[in-house]
Amino acid sequence: MSIRHGLLALLERGPRYGSQLRTEFESRTGATWPLNVGQVYTTLGRLERDGMVVQDGEDGAGHALYVITDAGRQELEAWFARPVDRTSPARDELAIKLAMAVGAPTVDIRNVIQSQRHHTVKAMQDYTRLKAQAMEAGPVDRDEVAWLLVLEQLIFQTEAEARWLDHCEARLIRLSAAATAQPEPAPAPEPVPATVHGLRGRRR
Repeated sequence: MSIRHGLLALLERGPRYGSQLRTEFESRTGATWPLNVGQVYTTLGRLERDGMVVQDGEDGAGHALYVITDAGRQELEAWFARPVDRTSPARDELAIKLAMAVGAPTVDIRNVIQSQRHHTVKAMQDYTRLKAQAMEAGPVDRDEVAWLLVLEQLIFQTEAEARWLDHCEARLIRLSAAATAQPEPAPAPEPVPATVHGLRGRRR
């Protein structure tokens, strides 16, 4: 998640101060990725260092206001135009957990899958309920539309995860069945006793 570019996008709408940016960021994303004020001001400091924002006066309550610069606008435009890189995906804890569980002799990986599936399906139901509530009221402004888009992405993501877990379980079942069906190796022939070799020699 790019907090840096999210803040630039909010600042393009006009001057903002730190806690205002945090509130608007969480409103736009439905608090899916909550921020604290420290994160916001740390990011603003880096943006200011890079020449993408500058402080420009204060509001009536004495809050320092930040504004986006031309360099910041160019960076934001480039970010919107640039596809999100999927060739180097972020580490996924669930994928790592299942990969490790496959080789762990004391772990029942099907129990791990069942537990995760229960959690994933519950999350999907929660997201779907939130979407239904949002649709009942009907999105009326851009912030609500933005939240709806984020919510639908979460629904699609959990649906895909549930299908992937089903696939993992089916693959493990097939592997287990294939291992069970393999014929046992034939026993090695017993060695011929030396006395038998001796008898054969005398018969000649």
